[in-house]
Amino acid sequence: MFEEMEKINARPKPFEYYTAGDLWTDKHTSKMMLSYHLNTDVDISSRNEKFINRSVDWITAQFGVKSGTKIADFGCGPGLYTAKLARKQADVTGIDFSKRSIQYAKQAAQKDGLSIRYENKNYLEFETKERFNLVLMIMCDFCALSPSQRAKILNIFREILEPGGSILLDVYSLTAFEKRKETAIYEENLLDSFWSPNKYYGFLNTFKYEKEKVVLDKYTIIEAARTWVVYNWLQYFSTETLEAEFTECGFTIEKLYSDVAGSPYSPETEEFAVVAKRA
Repeated sequence: MFEEMEKINARPKPFEYYTAGDLWTDKHTSKMMLSYHLNTDVDISSRNEKFINRSVDWITAQFGVKSGTKIADFGCGPGLYTAKLARKQADVTGIDFSKRSIQYAKQAAQKDGLSIRYENKNYLEFETKERFNLVLMIMCDFCALSPSQRAKILNIFREILEPGGSILLDVYSLTAFEKRKETAIYEENLLDSFWSPNKYYGFLNTFKYEKEKVVLDKYTIIEAARTWVVYNWLQYFSTETLEAEFTECGFTIEKLYSDVAGSPYSPETEEFAVVAKRA
């Protein structure tokens, strides 16, 4: 028992393990994530509907979205942005790890008569001969990637963007990092049975890495038949550290905002958004 508790409470190196597939492809957790996506009143898997509507209107105006504008939405989920952008006459492609979310997005598009291309794959493996005017990565997905993965995704963006094309993405700020605290929590059916339809015992260990500005929420789930661990990493950025990564990959950050709806930038906000172009 002591050795098991040592494993549960062990602090790994930053981004030492990557378990995104366990969250997005598991039959039960993907169902739970989709239900959060579709709850239009909360900001859990997706922003609330009021914000998304405001965001899409701003994106449309900011980037001159019209018929023929080609947009790629990385981490599109069930198509909450892609569907609204398609209604603005954009030519939209959505990429997501979750088969369940992509299936929902395809069915919704078909029902509404929208022509949207969806791909169910890890966006770190996305390849296409198409070129886009705008690439989106919304809900701070960029922060869940390791430094090498972030470089890889930026290189993918650079490859698929038309000359003069733009990236819009959001990240967590150092203000948010300072508010995170290290914790250790144990509960029966942790997070209201999010992790399994069966009875389980859940441990949540939150670790902060001050030097790297990284936070790990480490979930150890103990069921009768198995024990498994999910590592939820989040990188937090200053404007300078984010700009350095973009510059290294051949991008120039043109504008900072407090969110992807175009709110004026403030260093006090817990998130911020960037518009970047190929250098």
